Amino acid sequence: MKEKVNHLLSEETLFLWNQLTDAIDSLYDVDRLWDKGFGDWKIEYKYRRGGKTLCTFYAKEEVANLLITYGKAEREKFEKIKGNVSKQLQDVYEQTDTLHDGKWLWIPLDGKLQIEDVIEMLKIKRRPNRKQKSS
Repeated sequence: MKEKVNHLLSEETLFLWNQLTDAIDSLYDVDRLWDKGFGDWKIEYKYRRGGKTLCTFYAKEEVANLLITYGKAEREKFEKIKGNVSKQLQDVYEQTDTLHDGKWLWIPLDGKLQIEDVIEMLKIKRRPNRKQKSS
């Protein structure tokens, strides 16, 4: 499936996909599940642990998104740090409807994406469980 991602995505989008997955891999010891996507999405790449999803990547021709879902407690935590993340992620959050099961944040992997901000959003879902190597 990884090769399929390499062929589907533009260079810029693939670069962001790899940067973000490398960052997640360095912080989290979780299961990584490849699957076919749904609808127009060709690929799904999910990070899970203990039956709970941390986040899911979706890819189709030239486009990729990261899906992070927030329940009530996570939304409350995000509200406290919202001013510290990029305008792009603030906009995604504000423009996403709150459903009965929370907010489904579809984050485009594009040139505006700040990897560090996405990691902060993931830390709200789950604390990292890998020790970071000192530089």
